[in-house]
Amino acid sequence: MAESSLNNTAVLDCLKELADPEIGRTLSELDMLKQAKVGDDSSVTVEVELPTPAYPKRERISDSIKSAVSDRFPEASGVTVEFSHKVRGKDTGGTIGLNIKNIVAVGSGKGGVGKSTIAASLALGLQKSGARVGLMDADVYGPSIPHMLGASGQPAMVEKKTETGETITRIEPLEADGVKLISMGFFVPPEQAVVWRGPMLHKALTQFMKDTDWGELDYLVIDLPPGTGDVSLTLSQLVGLAGAVIVCTPQEVALLDAVKAISMFRQVNIPVLGIVENMSGEIFGRGGAKEKAQELDVPFLGEVPIEAEIRKKGDSGAVSQLFDEGNPARDSLNNMCEQVAIQIARQLLETPSLPTLEIL
Repeated sequence: MAESSLNNTAVLDCLKELADPEIGRTLSELDMLKQAKVGDDSSVTVEVELPTPAYPKRERISDSIKSAVSDRFPEASGVTVEFSHKVRGKDTGGTIGLNIKNIVAVGSGKGGVGKSTIAASLALGLQKSGARVGLMDADVYGPSIPHMLGASGQPAMVEKKTETGETITRIEPLEADGVKLISMGFFVPPEQAVVWRGPMLHKALTQFMKDTDWGELDYLVIDLPPGTGDVSLTLSQLVGLAGAVIVCTPQEVALLDAVKAISMFRQVNIPVLGIVENMSGEIFGRGGAKEKAQELDVPFLGEVPIEAEIRKKGDSGAVSQLFDEGNPARDSLNNMCEQVAIQIARQLLETPSLPTLEIL
């Protein structure tokens, strides 16, 4: 009887040219094949390392691997695919002392489109998938993140020693549902208006970014104020962003402002990860953002329906409950989070140099 060719190396070799269904590169190029083990009973176990825990529809990779191995090695008694994940990033916050793999801005061209709800949902969804996540509320004039996540209190100031022995003071972020939070809403009473000019705004955001003890994060989501003003420029100068998510509603007036936001991010060399259509449904219509995304050649990250549950959970400080089993908003929000995560992984491959600010 001829000796079987089924062995660990042969299994990996037959999978190297298999394409990842999301990014389109081979598993070998993406360094996703970690190990193959052939058991004494001719069973095969393949270990795959995903670039994000929020990888969408991973069963497609599993099915492709099982089919490829079974076709190449009919003698295999069974094929099992085991997944792990390692979030990759450009670690662009390292220039200001941050240990954050990917910094993601969530913006909109105008107010009232549910940008903060999407930012909070993105942070929570990524955290629930298994990532380490922070959420920075950069909407200094209208901070709503603390209310949405049911977080209150004032962050403590802690003293820490650097590697050189120097003592520095850092802001300890609050935490809600496993997500680290910082917001102007933690420092001023809810009824008090923040009346600042640009330089003070720049200083506050710089402190939030540089002086907060974020620790090690896979993703830092930044909820930008509406429009295309100082905050986006400040962040562009401070760190290299993994990309920006644009939130808009389906009607034409909102789409026009979303186009301006996309133009602004492109001018400062920040990759546009895509567009989210929020409040999709009978009231505002459906599909306008998807059409605009195709027109502008940017990814469409999914639609989130105009669902009463989303408003109720936001008003009651329980946005995290939108991800509970059976919640009507759960699937659409999970899809949005997965699409953002995979676009970040794709941008990492397609933009080898760091995005930098060009002042013309």
